[in-house]
Amino acid sequence: MDVPPAVTGTAPVAGASVTQPEAVAALPDGGADGDNGGGKGRFGAMGPVGLVLAGGISVQFGGALAVTLMPRAGAFGVVTLRLVVAALILVLVCRPRLRGHSRADWGTVVAFGVALAAMNGLFYQSVARIPMGPAVTLEVLGPLALSVITSRRLVNLLWAGLALAGVFLLSGGGFDTLDPAGVAYALGAGVMWAAYIVFSARTGRRFPQADGLALAMIVASVLILPFGIVESGAKLLDPSILALGAAIAVLSSVLPYTLELLALRRLPAPTFAVLMSLEPAIAAAAGFLVLSQALTLSQAAAISLVIVASMGAVRTQIGGGRAARARERARDRSRVREGDDAH
Repeated sequence: MDVPPAVTGTAPVAGASVTQPEAVAALPDGGADGDNGGGKGRFGAMGPVGLVLAGGISVQFGGALAVTLMPRAGAFGVVTLRLVVAALILVLVCRPRLRGHSRADWGTVVAFGVALAAMNGLFYQSVARIPMGPAVTLEVLGPLALSVITSRRLVNLLWAGLALAGVFLLSGGGFDTLDPAGVAYALGAGVMWAAYIVFSARTGRRFPQADGLALAMIVASVLILPFGIVESGAKLLDPSILALGAAIAVLSSVLPYTLELLALRRLPAPTFAVLMSLEPAIAAAAGFLVLSQALTLSQAAAISLVIVASMGAVRTQIGGGRAARARERARDRSRVREGDDAH
Protein backbone atom coordinates (compact mmCIF):
# COMPACT_ATOMS: atom_id res chain seq x y z
CA MET A 1 0.00 0.00 0.00
CA ASP A 2 4.19 2.15 -0.93
CA VAL A 3 7.40 1.39 -4.62
CA PRO A 4 8.87 -2.04 -5.15
CA PRO A 5 12.38 -2.42 -3.72
CA ALA A 6 13.80 -3.40 -7.08
CA VAL A 7 12.76 -0.04 -8.50
CA THR A 8 13.82 2.38 -5.82
CA GLY A 9 15.42 0.51 -2.99
CA THR A 10 12.44 1.35 -0.78
CA ALA A 11 9.52 -0.49 0.66
CA PRO A 12 5.82 0.17 1.13
CA VAL A 13 4.79 1.18 4.63
CA ALA A 14 1.26 2.39 4.26
CA GLY A 15 -1.82 0.41 5.11
CA ALA A 16 -1.68 -1.17 1.71
CA SER A 17 1.32 -2.58 0.01
CA VAL A 18 2.47 -1.94 -3.53
CA THR A 19 -0.22 -1.23 -6.10
CA GLN A 20 1.50 1.55 -7.99
CA PRO A 21 1.13 0.67 -11.70
CA GLU A 22 3.70 3.18 -12.93
CA ALA A 23 6.31 1.94 -10.47
CA VAL A 24 5.80 -1.70 -11.30
CA ALA A 25 5.91 -0.93 -15.01
CA ALA A 26 9.45 0.27 -14.56
CA LEU A 27 10.58 -3.18 -13.54
CA PRO A 28 12.33 -5.36 -16.12
CA ASP A 29 10.19 -8.08 -17.63
CA GLY A 30 11.94 -10.77 -15.68
CA GLY A 31 11.74 -9.24 -12.22
CA ALA A 32 14.54 -7.63 -10.29
CA ASP A 33 17.38 -9.49 -11.85
CA GLY A 34 15.79 -10.23 -15.17
CA ASP A 35 15.75 -13.97 -14.73
CA ASN A 36 12.18 -14.28 -15.97
CA GLY A 37 10.76 -15.57 -12.78
CA GLY A 38 13.76 -17.34 -11.42
CA GLY A 39 12.40 -20.80 -12.25
CA LYS A 40 11.49 -23.06 -15.12
CA GLY A 41 7.81 -23.43 -15.84
CA ARG A 42 4.77 -22.78 -13.73
CA PHE A 43 6.04 -24.40 -10.55
CA GLY A 44 9.24 -22.35 -10.57
CA ALA A 45 7.18 -19.22 -9.97
CA MET A 46 5.11 -20.61 -7.11
CA GLY A 47 7.79 -19.75 -4.54
CA PRO A 48 7.99 -16.00 -5.26
CA VAL A 49 4.22 -15.79 -5.76
CA GLY A 50 3.84 -17.23 -2.28
CA LEU A 51 6.29 -14.65 -0.93
CA VAL A 52 4.31 -11.77 -2.45
CA LEU A 53 1.01 -13.06 -1.13
CA ALA A 54 2.58 -13.64 2.28
CA GLY A 55 3.84 -10.04 2.23
CA GLY A 56 0.39 -8.72 1.37
CA ILE A 57 -1.24 -10.82 4.08
CA SER A 58 1.37 -9.61 6.57
CA VAL A 59 0.68 -5.95 5.71
CA GLN A 60 -3.07 -6.19 6.00
CA PHE A 61 -3.23 -8.38 9.09
CA GLY A 62 -0.66 -6.07 10.67
CA GLY A 63 -3.07 -3.23 9.90
CA ALA A 64 -5.93 -5.18 11.47
CA LEU A 65 -3.82 -5.75 14.57
CA ALA A 66 -3.16 -2.01 14.67
CA VAL A 67 -6.91 -1.34 14.73
CA THR A 68 -7.28 -3.58 17.78
CA LEU A 69 -4.60 -1.55 19.56
CA MET A 70 -6.15 1.84 18.77
CA PRO A 71 -8.64 1.88 21.70
CA ARG A 72 -5.66 1.63 24.07
CA ALA A 73 -3.04 3.76 22.30
CA GLY A 74 -4.99 5.89 19.82
CA ALA A 75 -4.49 6.09 16.06
CA PHE A 76 -1.52 8.47 16.30
CA GLY A 77 -0.03 6.41 19.11
CA VAL A 78 -0.13 3.24 17.01
CA VAL A 79 1.35 4.85 13.91
CA THR A 80 4.06 6.42 16.09
CA LEU A 81 5.06 3.03 17.48
CA ARG A 82 5.01 1.52 14.01
CA LEU A 83 7.20 4.17 12.41
CA VAL A 84 9.63 4.51 15.30
CA VAL A 85 10.21 0.76 15.66
CA ALA A 86 10.47 0.28 11.89
CA ALA A 87 12.97 3.17 11.72
CA LEU A 88 15.11 1.63 14.46
CA ILE A 89 15.13 -1.76 12.72
CA LEU A 90 15.96 -0.27 9.31
CA VAL A 91 18.75 1.89 10.73
CA LEU A 92 20.30 -1.10 12.49
CA VAL A 93 20.05 -3.27 9.38
CA CYS A 94 20.95 -0.72 6.69
CA ARG A 95 23.34 1.53 8.65
CA PRO A 96 22.86 4.40 6.17
CA ARG A 97 25.72 6.79 5.57
CA LEU A 98 25.12 10.39 6.64
CA ARG A 99 28.05 11.92 4.77
CA GLY A 100 28.56 12.47 1.08
CA HIS A 101 25.03 13.62 0.27
CA SER A 102 24.15 16.90 -1.39
CA ARG A 103 21.57 19.42 -0.21
CA ALA A 104 19.25 18.19 -2.97
CA ASP A 105 19.65 14.63 -1.71
CA TRP A 106 18.62 15.64 1.80
CA GLY A 107 15.73 17.72 0.47
CA THR A 108 14.44 14.69 -1.42
CA VAL A 109 14.69 12.33 1.54
CA VAL A 110 12.99 14.87 3.83
CA ALA A 111 10.11 15.22 1.35
CA PHE A 112 9.93 11.43 1.22
CA GLY A 113 9.76 11.31 5.02
CA VAL A 114 6.99 13.92 5.10
CA ALA A 115 4.98 11.85 2.61
CA LEU A 116 5.56 8.73 4.71
CA ALA A 117 4.38 10.40 7.91
CA ALA A 118 1.31 11.94 6.30
CA MET A 119 0.36 8.80 4.41
CA ASN A 120 0.52 6.56 7.47
CA GLY A 121 -1.02 9.11 9.82
CA LEU A 122 -4.00 9.72 7.55
CA PHE A 123 -4.51 6.03 6.83
CA TYR A 124 -4.60 5.08 10.50
CA GLN A 125 -7.07 7.89 11.18
CA SER A 126 -9.19 6.39 8.40
CA VAL A 127 -9.21 2.78 9.65
CA ALA A 128 -10.09 4.07 13.10
CA ARG A 129 -13.40 5.22 11.56
CA ILE A 130 -14.28 2.96 8.61
CA PRO A 131 -13.68 -0.75 7.78
CA MET A 132 -10.30 -1.72 6.36
CA GLY A 133 -11.59 -2.96 3.00
CA PRO A 134 -13.22 0.34 1.97
CA ALA A 135 -10.32 2.32 3.49
CA VAL A 136 -7.67 0.53 1.43
CA THR A 137 -9.89 0.69 -1.66
CA LEU A 138 -10.20 4.48 -1.34
CA GLU A 139 -6.48 4.81 -0.62
CA VAL A 140 -5.59 2.87 -3.78
CA LEU A 141 -7.29 5.60 -5.83
CA GLY A 142 -4.27 7.87 -5.24
CA PRO A 143 -1.74 5.68 -7.08
CA LEU A 144 -4.36 4.78 -9.66
CA ALA A 145 -5.08 8.46 -10.36
CA LEU A 146 -1.35 9.17 -10.65
CA SER A 147 -1.02 6.35 -13.16
CA VAL A 148 -3.89 7.68 -15.27
CA ILE A 149 -2.63 11.28 -15.13
CA THR A 150 0.93 10.41 -16.11
CA SER A 151 -0.10 7.96 -18.82
CA ARG A 152 -0.69 9.12 -22.38
CA ARG A 153 -2.85 6.13 -23.26
CA LEU A 154 -6.56 6.75 -23.64
CA VAL A 155 -7.41 3.25 -22.43
CA ASN A 156 -6.48 4.34 -18.92
CA LEU A 157 -9.52 6.61 -18.95
CA LEU A 158 -11.55 3.40 -19.07
CA TRP A 159 -9.82 2.10 -15.96
CA ALA A 160 -10.34 5.45 -14.24
CA GLY A 161 -14.03 5.32 -15.07
CA LEU A 162 -14.29 1.80 -13.74
CA ALA A 163 -12.59 2.85 -10.49
CA LEU A 164 -14.94 5.83 -10.14
CA ALA A 165 -17.90 3.50 -10.64
CA GLY A 166 -16.53 1.38 -7.81
CA VAL A 167 -16.19 4.44 -5.58
CA PHE A 168 -19.75 5.53 -6.36
CA LEU A 169 -21.00 2.03 -5.53
CA LEU A 170 -18.93 2.03 -2.34
CA SER A 171 -20.47 5.35 -1.33
CA GLY A 172 -24.01 4.14 -1.89
CA GLY A 173 -24.57 7.39 -3.76
CA GLY A 174 -23.35 9.61 -0.93
CA PHE A 175 -21.17 7.71 1.56
CA ASP A 176 -24.17 7.47 3.90
CA THR A 177 -22.98 4.10 5.20
CA LEU A 178 -19.39 5.25 5.86
CA ASP A 179 -18.09 7.88 8.25
CA PRO A 180 -17.38 11.00 6.11
CA ALA A 181 -14.27 11.82 8.12
CA GLY A 182 -12.94 8.30 7.60
CA VAL A 183 -13.56 8.60 3.86
CA ALA A 184 -11.77 11.96 3.77
CA TYR A 185 -8.78 10.56 5.66
CA ALA A 186 -8.57 7.58 3.29
CA LEU A 187 -8.67 9.84 0.23
CA GLY A 188 -6.04 12.07 1.82
CA ALA A 189 -3.88 9.00 2.44
CA GLY A 190 -4.28 8.15 -1.25
CA VAL A 191 -3.05 11.61 -2.25
CA MET A 192 -0.04 11.23 0.02
CA TRP A 193 0.56 7.74 -1.37
CA ALA A 194 0.86 9.30 -4.82
CA ALA A 195 3.37 11.79 -3.37
CA TYR A 196 5.15 8.87 -1.70
CA ILE A 197 5.56 7.19 -5.10
CA VAL A 198 7.13 10.30 -6.65
CA PHE A 199 9.59 10.97 -3.83
CA SER A 200 10.32 7.29 -3.29
CA ALA A 201 11.50 7.00 -6.88
CA ARG A 202 13.64 10.14 -6.54
CA THR A 203 15.11 8.91 -3.26
CA GLY A 204 15.92 5.53 -4.77
CA ARG A 205 17.93 7.23 -7.51
CA ARG A 206 19.93 9.28 -5.00
CA PHE A 207 20.60 6.74 -2.23
CA PRO A 208 21.99 3.18 -2.47
CA GLN A 209 20.10 0.08 -1.33
CA ALA A 210 17.50 0.93 1.33
CA ASP A 211 19.51 3.83 2.82
CA GLY A 212 17.00 6.40 1.60
CA LEU A 213 14.09 4.51 3.13
CA ALA A 214 15.87 4.24 6.49
CA LEU A 215 16.63 7.98 6.55
CA ALA A 216 13.12 8.90 5.41
CA MET A 217 11.68 6.66 8.12
CA ILE A 218 13.67 8.62 10.70
CA VAL A 219 12.20 11.86 9.34
CA ALA A 220 8.70 10.40 9.42
CA SER A 221 9.19 9.17 12.99
CA VAL A 222 10.36 12.58 14.18
CA LEU A 223 7.38 14.27 12.52
CA ILE A 224 4.74 11.88 13.88
CA LEU A 225 6.21 11.51 17.38
CA PRO A 226 4.71 14.77 18.81
CA PHE A 227 1.22 13.69 17.70
CA GLY A 228 1.67 10.30 19.34
CA ILE A 229 2.93 11.85 22.57
CA VAL A 230 0.04 14.34 22.72
CA GLU A 231 -2.57 11.65 22.08
CA SER A 232 -1.12 8.75 24.05
CA GLY A 233 1.62 10.11 26.32
CA ALA A 234 3.05 7.55 28.74
CA LYS A 235 0.88 4.80 27.23
CA LEU A 236 3.50 4.47 24.50
CA LEU A 237 5.90 3.12 27.13
CA ASP A 238 3.47 0.51 28.47
CA PRO A 239 5.21 -2.86 27.92
CA SER A 240 2.17 -4.58 26.40
CA ILE A 241 1.40 -1.66 24.07
CA LEU A 242 5.05 -1.36 23.12
CA ALA A 243 5.23 -5.08 22.32
CA LEU A 244 2.13 -4.93 20.13
CA GLY A 245 3.47 -1.81 18.40
CA ALA A 246 6.71 -3.63 17.64
CA ALA A 247 4.75 -6.57 16.24
CA ILE A 248 2.75 -4.20 14.02
CA ALA A 249 5.97 -2.60 12.76
CA VAL A 250 7.41 -6.00 11.85
CA LEU A 251 4.19 -7.25 10.24
CA SER A 252 3.37 -4.05 8.36
CA SER A 253 6.83 -2.84 7.31
CA VAL A 254 9.88 -5.01 7.94
CA LEU A 255 8.52 -8.45 7.00
CA PRO A 256 6.63 -7.41 3.82
CA TYR A 257 9.65 -5.46 2.59
CA THR A 258 11.91 -8.49 3.01
CA LEU A 259 9.45 -10.89 1.37
CA GLU A 260 8.82 -8.62 -1.60
CA LEU A 261 12.53 -7.99 -2.04
CA LEU A 262 13.14 -11.74 -2.25
CA ALA A 263 10.17 -12.28 -4.58
CA LEU A 264 11.15 -9.50 -6.98
CA ARG A 265 14.46 -11.22 -7.68
CA ARG A 266 12.62 -14.11 -9.34
CA LEU A 267 9.10 -12.99 -10.18
CA PRO A 268 8.07 -11.43 -13.52
CA ALA A 269 6.94 -7.83 -13.07
CA PRO A 270 3.44 -8.32 -14.56
CA THR A 271 2.71 -11.14 -12.11
CA PHE A 272 3.97 -9.06 -9.20
CA ALA A 273 1.86 -6.06 -10.24
CA VAL A 274 -1.33 -8.06 -10.58
CA LEU A 275 -0.78 -9.71 -7.19
CA MET A 276 -0.32 -6.30 -5.60
CA SER A 277 -3.63 -5.17 -7.06
CA LEU A 278 -5.35 -7.67 -4.77
CA GLU A 279 -4.51 -5.64 -1.65
CA PRO A 280 -8.05 -4.25 -1.10
CA ALA A 281 -9.43 -7.80 -1.13
CA ILE A 282 -6.79 -8.98 1.36
CA ALA A 283 -7.58 -5.96 3.54
CA ALA A 284 -11.29 -6.81 3.46
CA ALA A 285 -10.50 -10.40 4.46
CA ALA A 286 -8.27 -9.23 7.31
CA GLY A 287 -10.97 -6.84 8.50
CA PHE A 288 -13.52 -9.64 8.49
CA LEU A 289 -11.36 -12.30 10.18
CA VAL A 290 -9.66 -10.11 12.79
CA LEU A 291 -12.13 -7.28 13.32
CA SER A 292 -15.44 -8.92 12.30
CA GLN A 293 -15.94 -6.18 9.69
CA ALA A 294 -18.39 -7.77 7.28
CA LEU A 295 -18.93 -6.12 3.90
CA THR A 296 -22.26 -5.56 2.24
CA LEU A 297 -22.79 -6.98 -1.25
CA SER A 298 -22.47 -3.52 -2.82
CA GLN A 299 -19.24 -2.83 -0.94
CA ALA A 300 -17.77 -6.15 -2.10
CA ALA A 301 -18.75 -5.35 -5.68
CA ALA A 302 -17.23 -1.86 -5.37
CA ILE A 303 -13.93 -3.26 -4.12
CA SER A 304 -13.94 -5.74 -7.01
CA LEU A 305 -14.38 -2.93 -9.53
CA VAL A 306 -11.44 -0.98 -8.10
CA ILE A 307 -9.27 -4.12 -8.11
CA VAL A 308 -10.11 -4.77 -11.77
CA ALA A 309 -9.36 -1.12 -12.61
CA SER A 310 -6.02 -1.33 -10.81
CA MET A 311 -5.10 -4.55 -12.60
CA GLY A 312 -6.09 -3.05 -15.94
CA ALA A 313 -4.02 0.07 -15.35
CA VAL A 314 -1.05 -2.07 -14.30
CA ARG A 315 -1.18 -4.21 -17.42
CA THR A 316 -1.68 -1.17 -19.65
CA GLN A 317 1.34 0.57 -18.16
CA ILE A 318 3.47 -2.55 -18.46
CA GLY A 319 2.40 -3.04 -22.06
CA GLY A 320 3.15 0.60 -22.82
CA GLY A 321 6.56 0.31 -21.20
CA ARG A 322 7.40 -2.78 -23.23
CA ALA A 323 6.28 -1.09 -26.44
CA ALA A 324 8.40 1.98 -25.65
CA ARG A 325 11.45 -0.18 -24.95
CA ALA A 326 10.86 -2.12 -28.18
CA ARG A 327 10.68 1.14 -30.17
CA GLU A 328 13.87 2.36 -28.52
CA ARG A 329 15.67 -0.88 -29.36
CA ALA A 330 14.43 -0.63 -32.95
CA ARG A 331 15.74 2.94 -33.19
CA ASP A 332 19.10 1.81 -31.79
CA ARG A 333 19.35 -0.97 -34.35
CA SER A 334 18.42 1.48 -37.10
CA ARG A 335 21.18 3.86 -36.00
CA VAL A 336 23.69 1.00 -35.98
CA ARG A 337 22.70 -0.03 -39.51
CA GLU A 338 22.92 3.55 -40.72
CA GLY A 339 26.39 3.79 -39.21
CA ASP A 340 27.45 0.58 -40.95
CA ASP A 341 26.06 1.81 -44.28
CA ALA A 342 27.95 5.06 -43.90
CA HIS A 343 31.20 3.11 -43.63
